[in-house]
Amino acid sequence: MASHRRPKQPSRTRVTVLTTAAAAAVAFSAQAANAAPSEKPSKDEVKSKVDALYEQAEQATEKLDGAQEKQEKLQKEISTIQDNVARGQEELNKLRDGLGTMASAQYRTGGIDPSIQLFLSSDPSDYLDKASTMDQLSAQQVEALTKIQGKQRELAQERAEASTKLKDLSATRTELKKKKDEVKAKLAAAQKLLNTLTAAEKASLAQEQANAASRSTSRVNLGNTGSASGRAASAFAAAQSVIGSPYVYGASGPSSFDCSGLTSWAYAQAGVSIPRTSEAQANAGTRIYSESDLKVGDLVIFYGDYHHVGLYAGNGQVLHAPHTGAVVRYESIANMPFQFGVRI
Repeated sequence: MASHRRPKQPSRTRVTVLTTAAAAAVAFSAQAANAAPSEKPSKDEVKSKVDALYEQAEQATEKLDGAQEKQEKLQKEISTIQDNVARGQEELNKLRDGLGTMASAQYRTGGIDPSIQLFLSSDPSDYLDKASTMDQLSAQQVEALTKIQGKQRELAQERAEASTKLKDLSATRTELKKKKDEVKAKLAAAQKLLNTLTAAEKASLAQEQANAASRSTSRVNLGNTGSASGRAASAFAAAQSVIGSPYVYGASGPSSFDCSGLTSWAYAQAGVSIPRTSEAQANAGTRIYSESDLKVGDLVIFYGDYHHVGLYAGNGQVLHAPHTGAVVRYESIANMPFQFGVRI
């Protein structure tokens, strides 16, 4: 006779686990159904975020430019000091050779003066400080030893200065790399946002920027350059000649520029040397706090930390290198927080 067994009942633990999992699945499905779909940022939102990133990148760029300028200055100073040390060492060697010649002459005529003998085997500085030793030397020997001591002190000072500057150079190079990485990170983040736009949105954004630049150009009184000084007018004319050149961080011409790279290059074409960074350029001349007093060719400083600069173009416009992705162009001063002008 067939055996009829009762089917095995699932354990209480297994029932609990399955029930909990099913409940979680139902709850998750309900949440997913009720959750609002993630929205793609609009073109205007993307533009706003990208503009903020570009401004942050430009702030870092000006710090990078400053570190680059400091590095170049330190390298020149170190090279000069090292050349001076090399020449000084040659002079010191000649002085020592001369003293050696005196010692040889003394030896041939009856022996080397004990003071000279001691000097030739050690540092003379201790002997020069002792009157008893000085009394034993001839005037010629005293003069030679004094020159040697002075040269040794001079070389020690220059070597110490070179050592300090080398440490400063190392720190500057570290800062330079840090700022480069910061700029690159900001620009990469901006590009990532731009890549979320459709081709049509990108084209629309580019057209908006082109229209804005065109409107600014039409408002510029190009005949107003006569109100500027000769060199300021020449600097402005140089900047006009590179309108359309791309913004490239750290660049100072002649085919690409960042903001302070454009202004420093333009004034260099007029035979005037001004500092490389916008922050330093803010202190390069007489400050003009009223927009109505600006003249064509004056520097125009923007933002509270002075991280952007352009050239006044007349009629409330500035000629500048705006940011990555843009070109040298005219723009309304009102588009940025004006701080003051600088008359070179």
